[in-house]
Amino acid sequence: MAGDELVCDMAETYHIYDMRSVPLRTLAILANGLGPNSRVWAKLNGYTGKWSDIVLAMCADHLATLVWFQTEDGHKGRNRPEYLVPAMLGIMDRGEKKKFMTFASGEDFDRMWASL
Repeated sequence: MAGDELVCDMAETYHIYDMRSVPLRTLAILANGLGPNSRVWAKLNGYTGKWSDIVLAMCADHLATLVWFQTEDGHKGRNRPEYLVPAMLGIMDRGEKKKFMTFASGEDFDRMWASL
């Protein structure tokens, strides 16, 4: 069900079990404070794994770069290795991230939420 991630994160992190009892602005602030281990973060980034997997992939990516630097290709800046982290997070080439929606007001958000 849509929104289950937020419900679970609010309950686990802030012990908020009835989100309707909390003002929308407060919920937005608290949701913004959820870290990279949260279900919401994973959902927004299209990632279903664990944060520790990303950290391990970062280590592998950096090691691959260090090894590549020692090669002739690395000295000439060609054939850079493919990295794991961008693929895991769905990040496009050249650091372009997925586009996120922003809203000018809570009402705009509510209209979009209802349409989903």
